[in-house]
Amino acid sequence: MLRFDTWRSSLINYLWITLAALLDALAVVAFLAPFEIAPAGVAGLSVIMNLRLGTPIGIMVFLINIPIQLLAYRMLPGGWRVVIKTVYVVIVFSLALEFMGSVIPTDGVGTDPLLNTLFGGIIAGIAGGLVYRAGGSLGGTSTLALILQRRLGTPMSTTFLYTDTLIIGLAGVIFGWEKALLAMVAIFVGGLATDYVMEGPSVIRTCVIITDKPQEIASAILNSMYRGVTGWQVTGMYTGDAHHLLYVTVSRTQVQELRRLVTRIDPGVFMVIGQGHTAYGHGFRQAGGR
Repeated sequence: MLRFDTWRSSLINYLWITLAALLDALAVVAFLAPFEIAPAGVAGLSVIMNLRLGTPIGIMVFLINIPIQLLAYRMLPGGWRVVIKTVYVVIVFSLALEFMGSVIPTDGVGTDPLLNTLFGGIIAGIAGGLVYRAGGSLGGTSTLALILQRRLGTPMSTTFLYTDTLIIGLAGVIFGWEKALLAMVAIFVGGLATDYVMEGPSVIRTCVIITDKPQEIASAILNSMYRGVTGWQVTGMYTGDAHHLLYVTVSRTQVQELRRLVTRIDPGVFMVIGQGHTAYGHGFRQAGGR
């Protein structure tokens, strides 16, 4: 049964990766490239080369990734086991770019550059989120960032900042700075979409409560809202007085109920309500779910 579950999980992951590669190709061919908007990374460089030199986008994505993946094979622990999913994504992405480029009109699917930028960025971001959730990457600068992180300790965000800045700057010089600004918008909304797919919508709130009536408040939350409460004894560093800190996680719709309940019991309470994406455990999502 364990072996079957392992194969089933791998098959599902590769299906998600395939869908992500197709979506990413659609974003480039149908929305971004027709308006000379360069996406991030190797795809952006390939779009620039296509529009200036006429080289096929898909073929260039594949060719540029060859030395990058060979470098990853040599420098990352695990060899091909680490890059196999990335190689698969690159192949599917490259083939999809070539196929879609032959069937989708060269002027894209719309006439408004900003709308195409937004939709292209969102679709590409969704694709990135799906790939990362399945344990893969889109190759190119993502692989380079991983290598630099593992070998030199360079944060991946720093590598992305440098490479994206380089691509945007190159696009600005070649296509004009208005197109470069649109590329920045596409990258920004793509990042938001990736985070949304990976972490989900912000549907929970975390609350820190500092009070002198911990038992009354905890009992009310447990019995009225059916949410667990964790408590510690703490010390106010300014006054030196002892208090209790309660920590509780609630759904977004329960925030006002929690606030009214707590302030009714202790009008002098101190509360901090924070924002979270997802909670796993009793009363929320199961930790083993996707």
